[in-house]
Amino acid sequence: MTVTRRDFLNGVAISIVAGMAPTQILKASERTATQTLYYPPTLTGLRGNHPGSFEGAHALAREGKKFDPKNLPIEENYDLVIVGGGLSGLASAYFWQQLQGKNSKILIIDNHDDFGGHAKRNEFHTADRMILGYGGSESFQSPEHNFSQTVKDLIKELNINVDVMAKDFDTTFYPDLNLSRGVYFDKQNFAINKIVSGDPGRAVSDDIPPNRLNGRNIVEFINDFPLSEEDRQALITLHTENKDYLAGMSTDEKSAWLDKHSYTQFLKDKVKLNDSAIRYFQQRTNDFQAIGIDGVSCSDARLCALPGFEGMNLPPMDADDLADLDDPYIYHFPDGNAGLARSIVRHLVPAIAPGDTMESIVTAKFDYSQLDKPENPVKIRLSSTGVHAANVDDGVEVIYLKEGKLNKVKAGQVVMAGYNMMIPYIVPEMPEAQKEALKQNVKAPLVYTKVIVNNWEPFIKKGVHEIYAPAAPYSRVKLDYPVDMGDYKHPRDPKKPICLHMVYVPTFPGSGLSIREQSRKGRAFLLGTPFEVHEQMVRDQLQGMFGDAGFDNQKDIQAITVNRWAHGYSYTYSGLSEDSEDSAQKIIETARQPVGKITIANSDSDWAPYAHAAIDQGWRAVNELHKMKG
Repeated sequence: MTVTRRDFLNGVAISIVAGMAPTQILKASERTATQTLYYPPTLTGLRGNHPGSFEGAHALAREGKKFDPKNLPIEENYDLVIVGGGLSGLASAYFWQQLQGKNSKILIIDNHDDFGGHAKRNEFHTADRMILGYGGSESFQSPEHNFSQTVKDLIKELNINVDVMAKDFDTTFYPDLNLSRGVYFDKQNFAINKIVSGDPGRAVSDDIPPNRLNGRNIVEFINDFPLSEEDRQALITLHTENKDYLAGMSTDEKSAWLDKHSYTQFLKDKVKLNDSAIRYFQQRTNDFQAIGIDGVSCSDARLCALPGFEGMNLPPMDADDLADLDDPYIYHFPDGNAGLARSIVRHLVPAIAPGDTMESIVTAKFDYSQLDKPENPVKIRLSSTGVHAANVDDGVEVIYLKEGKLNKVKAGQVVMAGYNMMIPYIVPEMPEAQKEALKQNVKAPLVYTKVIVNNWEPFIKKGVHEIYAPAAPYSRVKLDYPVDMGDYKHPRDPKKPICLHMVYVPTFPGSGLSIREQSRKGRAFLLGTPFEVHEQMVRDQLQGMFGDAGFDNQKDIQAITVNRWAHGYSYTYSGLSEDSEDSAQKIIETARQPVGKITIANSDSDWAPYAHAAIDQGWRAVNELHKMKG
């Protein structure tokens, strides 16, 4: 028996285990099938914005489809309808229950086949164990510094303890194996496939202690690059000499210049690097900023610990930026912030899973058939795309599309918690100025691909646990975070399977396009690219990286899940934006104004792509409704 690519696409390949006999594969499939009839975390192939999740929205936004509510009967009545079942929508339901009581009737609809939005769980089953991964929202970002009291109170009631989380993360696991970060130079762009280990540089949101990087001397490290001697020496100078590249400017003038010029411009015009040397930095910002250095201001490049600013006598970074740079990035469920989403869902729909602790949520068996039971005060209705919401005399009418059929429900009030740029098409009655403000949040496309490999001995041979690629499609390839939580144990034997995390951001360096335009083009590319193309990109890059260390992509890959987020990170203000900082704040405030009994949530409404922002915006939106009720 062979597992075909179609199995990947259809999500049948829940247990793809190299070396298993046909009967073992069949038993694994049967075991999964009897466990539950519907369990999306185990689906592979194209996930995230998966086929079937975005077509209804595109009919609205691209084709101008109109939905007339007049001829549709009202099928159900609710106190609150929430459009969008991501962290912000789930948190909104949680806060509504706090304010209005647990018997209040709530319906959450979401266009995806799973809840959580970007907080997506990827679950794999190998021959001897379950391996978890995160398909989107990754970890808590600086909880002590960034979390409001509202967020802290929510996670406390869910029995999530960030101090215990930090202890569950084995920060020295990879350093103790003498592994380091490295850089991959691919043959297509650098004439050779080569991994250079021992990167000594800092990283924003770092999970490795700064004294355990296993980095080499920077001169030795750079001299191993397959670049010309001229380029290597220029990079060494940039990293080692604290030169003032903006000499002659005042401190205020320097700050203003750094805000308004890209890191590419800085390297080209001020540092005087050749294009071939600049290319080394091109994708350094992809993971954190979801765009290359041509779309990142020098101020934001400084936040990402890129070199060149040490000798300029610049003002200290503000507290938020310092927290992102200095705080350990170790507050992580094994399935990322899906652990938070699952915890909220278990609170809202207790019958879905046993337990009430942070530890138990990781391996809890979720019964998705419980999500939309008639007797539930809170119903979560998946694969249901909100297409129209309108205020009426005694509430709000909401139309959604499910399995090709339009359905109408009535709500006392509504929270729009999905992608903010879609809301103008769903709520046509809102003022034109507000529609335009909402459309400014052009989210950045982002792909988190998870790959289960038979073993990770090639990483040991190369001496790396994480790799940055300046020009290959996937800018980041890393072994999964070493987290043990509850009954879940991180893979520790290099001879056994592990999950690889790979980050791809479709950008257009050298195009001269704005940040928003690059995001629009990248989104179109992602949605038009089939799984086969993504799969080949993954296989080719891993083969180029590790082929000389014994890796065989045809034999050693067990499963591939491509978490495709055509609408990934929320748009965030930058000095390179078309907007000024003041106008950006006015856009944000205009965009999230209530429209009658409809309020707006999602991290988009704060222009901040973080889990804590999503929760805070859910709190704000629900409190606006609560005040309306008096």
